[in-house]
Amino acid sequence: MIPFKDITLADRDTITAFTMKSDRRNCDLSFSNLCSWRFLYDTQFAVIDDFLVFKFWAGEQLAYMMPVGNGDLKAVLRKLIEDADKEKHNFCMLGVCSNMRADLEAILPERFIFTEDRAYADYIYLRSDLATLKGKKFQAKRNHINRFRNTYPDYEYTPITPDRIQECLDLEAEWCKVNNCDQQEGTGNERRALIYALHNFEALGLTGGILHVNGKIVAFTFGMPINHETFGVHVEKADTSIDGAYAMINYEFANRIPEQYIYINREEDLGIEGLRKAKLSYQPVTILEKYMACLKDHPMDMVRW
Repeated sequence: MIPFKDITLADRDTITAFTMKSDRRNCDLSFSNLCSWRFLYDTQFAVIDDFLVFKFWAGEQLAYMMPVGNGDLKAVLRKLIEDADKEKHNFCMLGVCSNMRADLEAILPERFIFTEDRAYADYIYLRSDLATLKGKKFQAKRNHINRFRNTYPDYEYTPITPDRIQECLDLEAEWCKVNNCDQQEGTGNERRALIYALHNFEALGLTGGILHVNGKIVAFTFGMPINHETFGVHVEKADTSIDGAYAMINYEFANRIPEQYIYINREEDLGIEGLRKAKLSYQPVTILEKYMACLKDHPMDMVRW
């Protein structure tokens, strides 16, 4: 029996001890995401045989993540398969990236069916690209930044601190009102995760920034490291009546992310056309494909999560 337990804020050091040393860059492994979304997925974790393992529920489907660690991966996978059998569910893993797929095919050849959904692919950028916007490919972005500076020369960027959390909550509430997010399941769930993250900002290990125009908050963003070289940007909200607010908060925050982080993961587009266009416009160096991997004995349709 694998000793799975619910994720709590107190588990941050245990989990990040594995994730920060790994080469995994997918946003699913951010401690903030794991903790902030547990209300939806009932996420649990365990440490077995020097591996960190997760299981969760995507709707009515039990799912696992690829184990994180070093050692006998094949033996750990067999234990996870046994756990799924005891739960009377088919064994499936979600968020399996291409390198993980290669590992699975090497140690358990022809055992899995892999299904991809482009909507769940992560957008990975060079931090230096987002922080400098150098080169012809970013000319339009630089123009946008310069226009914002000319229109709002007295704008201010400040880090998110405990005394500024309420400002972020107020802007989020206004954004939600404009976008009717409480009437849509996806944005309603995002709102719940975002509010949890803001209320537990320091305990989750988050950092972020706020943009002010004329003393009023017009944008905020936050995130945290995913591993030793990749920083995840989890949330970005802005007042859409302020032209360029999204571009400016993106640029300013990228300039505050420590240089040790070569990459910035700005997460998925969820199949939303406008979001996909915006993410592609920043020239990702990698679109990180993620698969659902299920045992061939029990093939399944793609799980929405």
